Amino acid sequence: MKALLCEKLSSDLADLKVKDITLPPPGKGEVRLKMLAASVNFPDVLMVQGLYQAKPPLPFTPGMEGVGRVLALGEAVEGVAIGDRVIAGTGVGAFAEEVNVAANRLRPAPERLSDVEAAALTAAYHTAYVALHFRGTLQKGETLLVHGAAGGVGMAAVEVGKLMGARVIATASTPEKREAVQKAGADHVLSSEPGFYKRVRDLTEGRGADVIYDPVGGDVFDESVRCIAFGGRLLVVGFASGRIPTLPVNMPLIKGFSVVGVRAGEFRRRVPEQGRQSVEQVDAWVNKGLLTPHVSATFPLREAPKAMALLKDRKAIGKVVVTMTD
Repeated sequence: MKALLCEKLSSDLADLKVKDITLPPPGKGEVRLKMLAASVNFPDVLMVQGLYQAKPPLPFTPGMEGVGRVLALGEAVEGVAIGDRVIAGTGVGAFAEEVNVAANRLRPAPERLSDVEAAALTAAYHTAYVALHFRGTLQKGETLLVHGAAGGVGMAAVEVGKLMGARVIATASTPEKREAVQKAGADHVLSSEPGFYKRVRDLTEGRGADVIYDPVGGDVFDESVRCIAFGGRLLVVGFASGRIPTLPVNMPLIKGFSVVGVRAGEFRRRVPEQGRQSVEQVDAWVNKGLLTPHVSATFPLREAPKAMALLKDRKAIGKVVVTMTD
């Protein structure tokens, strides 16, 4: 079987190669999946650069989520049958024709979603829901400001915020991206160039945004402090800009806002009941036709490095997916 291998960490992804590998049989509590499609996430890029908090031993196959069909069952696996189409949270390994994954990291793929759409569902939308509902306590009628709104997790936050009844202001870097965000349902779409805080304050009559969802960091975070409402929640989702910002703590003291870290996967591990609620809510919206992942580009497995480069270069709109057949 073929898989994308990271044998050496590299900032430019140049050392990623598709090669033939052999998998062992599925172990106790595991299943073997024939992968159909796998979504590209920013942590996949950081992992092969050696910049992510999780550092799998080399060599490894990147890919933290996807959809596949069950090929074989390991010992003591229940509730899964050969042939089932399932969404898998693999952590690593999804950019491959086959993968072994723990059975407790699977769930049925929604019937109304294609393989490509199902592959793109979990990380983006559960990050958005955990961030906005559990960590940000977003309320109906509040103003939500979403940065990086054309990316996978940003666009998901726009859609989830609207479903939760918020007024959504979004920022994005190019006209093409801003058009896509507008179509995703944002009430107002702004350029992410310096000075956006003035437009946010104007749109909120000087009050500022109640919740700010920031997967960008850097200068965007710094400027967000200038347009957050008293009692607001500034959600730290990631640092796609490449710079981890710092904050003088007198600012949240004076302005009365909170800075809240969001690691959706860790949250679900530590608070499993609320993790299940997140899965149930997102899947319910999907099954009602209220959410469908926006996939802007697909690449065959042999071109997986190109798919990852779209995220590295911040050129992706919505989700990018790797398929296992040409």
